[in-house]
Amino acid sequence: MFSFLRPYIFSLDPEAAHDLAIQSLKANFLPKSFFDVEGQELLETELFNMKLPNPIGLAAGFDKSAEVYNSLFKFGFGFIEVGTVTPKRQLGNPKPRVFRLEKDQALINRLGFNNHGSEVISERISNNKPNGILGINIGPNKETKNKEDDYYNCLTKLSIYSNYVTINISSPNTEGLRNFHDQNEMEKLLVGLNKIKKDKNLNQPIVIKLSPDIDDGDVSGIVELIKKYNIQGIIISNTTDSNRENLYDIKKNEIGGLSGQPLKDISTNLIKKFYKDTKGRIKIIGVGGIDSGQSAFEKITAGADAVQLYTGMVYKGPGIVKDIKKELISILKKENFKDISQAIGINA
Repeated sequence: MFSFLRPYIFSLDPEAAHDLAIQSLKANFLPKSFFDVEGQELLETELFNMKLPNPIGLAAGFDKSAEVYNSLFKFGFGFIEVGTVTPKRQLGNPKPRVFRLEKDQALINRLGFNNHGSEVISERISNNKPNGILGINIGPNKETKNKEDDYYNCLTKLSIYSNYVTINISSPNTEGLRNFHDQNEMEKLLVGLNKIKKDKNLNQPIVIKLSPDIDDGDVSGIVELIKKYNIQGIIISNTTDSNRENLYDIKKNEIGGLSGQPLKDISTNLIKKFYKDTKGRIKIIGVGGIDSGQSAFEKITAGADAVQLYTGMVYKGPGIVKDIKKELISILKKENFKDISQAIGINA
């Protein structure tokens, strides 16, 4: 069905197509069984001491305001991450702000954390219990001077509605956000997050979403802070604001974060570095260029406990999750793995 509809969808502005997808998903008409595959038990795994039916997640950015996560679970995702959510409602950057790079199987976006705000979103999730593992990705409002306060605000308000909370310090579209990769700034943020968790008695795991553009020399310092402050996971990685020189599409020089195939090897190599440095003791979620079972397997064998996708679904449609699961099961059987967890980090 998607291959039939794709020419029409791709004739629309990318953000208009996304809005149409959100509205369609609100109808929630597709049966979950449509996306089941045989042998799914091979894909069962654990993340933050939670059982996942499979390690394939939907990255933050698709369901920004937590409107359609239960419809998305029907596609067969093992977990879903909504957001990025900011304390106050935010319209984001001026349009146009999303660009398809079809020749490169990529997207560039400079959305700027457009979402309905923590008040609306917390109420929405409270009234519509998730049918699976739900993560909430949080960040600061653009106009906030003290960004740490916005993280603390969102953690306090949204934590109880999630299975884990992702601290987004890596979007290239919010000025100053990536400053939190500086070890002094990161340490101040982590101290504050731990204080909130203790004071409010919050038990949900905290995950940090990192930039793919960090220097190799920063890996060890980040790992030490993550261990010191008991951060349970790392998402590697967000979009990149570099790596444009080998792209073919004329839109390659648009300002914003680049995702999709051009990010695949960058994020996989970074996963290997963090896996080696953490010795597999910190959970890693791999993101970037996943559009097949093979690309998901590469991330997992590099050290990812689970993976997330977004751009791949834009190009291949909702059936991509079923296709990835089928291919992953085939790979596991061929390689004589008893389950997916046996493959984690074997090529790191």
